[in-house]
Amino acid sequence: MLKVLVLYANPVRASFGSALHEQVVSGLMSRGHAVDDCDLYRESFDPILREDERIDYHDTNRNRREVFSYTDRVLAAEALILIYPVWNEGFPAILKGFFDRVFIPGVSFKIDAEGRVEPNLSNLKRLSAVCTYGASRPITFLLGDPPKRVVKRLIRSMAKRSVPCDYLACYGMDQATDEDRKRFLDKVDRAFGSW
Repeated sequence: MLKVLVLYANPVRASFGSALHEQVVSGLMSRGHAVDDCDLYRESFDPILREDERIDYHDTNRNRREVFSYTDRVLAAEALILIYPVWNEGFPAILKGFFDRVFIPGVSFKIDAEGRVEPNLSNLKRLSAVCTYGASRPITFLLGDPPKRVVKRLIRSMAKRSVPCDYLACYGMDQATDEDRKRFLDKVDRAFGSW
């Protein structure tokens, strides 16, 4: 059994993203995992990094003041799953703001006396992203697929050891059929079936 933090970022309750979110959460719970379901929109997470937070960013005695409830959740997680739509080749602003405000020194990484960055998510054993793109895979590839790089390189590097990282993306959502969506739901279910 894993303590799984699910970070979900989609404002539309009737979206395909919502169906993915529900399937991931219910599937994990049915397999006995402890799920901390963090729906950023329903929790009204404030993504704006304020001046005082930026000033205190490197001060690990002060930088969690405004977001301690979220930093505690991240540090308690043994697995992290991100569920989001890709907009303008990036994360929804609320999820990007979560990274800016919560993945801070003393939480996701440490900075030693010489200024070297060290990973700090020592509990993390698994990482996954489940996302949808309006653009096709070839177009996204040509644009460099920034969200995939952030998940598979940056966030993955925050674990103290190499962790398995699944990146489950449904490209071409703007043209997807009901059958395409069903196939992707099945793929997601199979991926988490081994957890």
